Amino acid sequence: MAMTPQMETGSAQGIPKDKLPQHIAIILDGNNRWAKKRRLPGLAGHRAGVSAVRNIVEACGEYGVKVLTLFAFSSENWNRPRNEVNGLMELFLRALRRETRRLKRNQIRLKIIGDVSGFSPDIQRHIREAEALTANEHKVTLVIAANYGGMWDIAQASQQIARKVKQGELHADEVTQEVIESHLSTAGLPAPDLLIRTSGEQRISNFLLWQCAYSEFYFTDTLWPDFDRAEFHRALLDYVGRQRRFGKTSEQVEAEATC
Repeated sequence: MAMTPQMETGSAQGIPKDKLPQHIAIILDGNNRWAKKRRLPGLAGHRAGVSAVRNIVEACGEYGVKVLTLFAFSSENWNRPRNEVNGLMELFLRALRRETRRLKRNQIRLKIIGDVSGFSPDIQRHIREAEALTANEHKVTLVIAANYGGMWDIAQASQQIARKVKQGELHADEVTQEVIESHLSTAGLPAPDLLIRTSGEQRISNFLLWQCAYSEFYFTDTLWPDFDRAEFHRALLDYVGRQRRFGKTSEQVEAEATC
């Protein structure tokens, strides 16, 4: 997909590049409700959701957003009806097979976070191949959270650190915030600036609990398959209109901005 310099800066959409979030996280909610409204099987909503993913990934490349993290399948989603879970696994595998080369052509790096050991050997193999094929792409990093939970992420980081302390590689007093972050599944990525959740729900559902400590939240009633570029643009406009203070006063932030 060819992009003009104007598209790359985001200025064509009225948003200065220096105001854009560098990392956006999205909870893809509302696929089943989208299907029910149309009297379709639930999996039809998830298929429509894949098309929405493609559109938003491409939009991130146009705006200049560096990281997009999508909550595709939570560790709690295994509790859904067996036929739905099986369908989701088939859809995940099909997307890995069909979309990887498209991602590479568009200079998009793919990273999967979560407990991938819970997936079939075939899915695990395609995950490794997709990540390897796109490893050197840098325009956008697309992070898919699959069999992921924020509490799991903190627990697995804690286990890694505990083993290092036990083996004498690390002293307990050296376990800092930075050390914990370096053992999370998102190590090396910036924290999300903006978290979007579709479908009208207003909770984060065990998603990026540590990483979203200072994220801005944006909730929309739009169901995920209907979340198009216009909706994405509205979310960005809302974000750039906010003042991020990180514990400081408004006066401090404004004074720093004028320096």
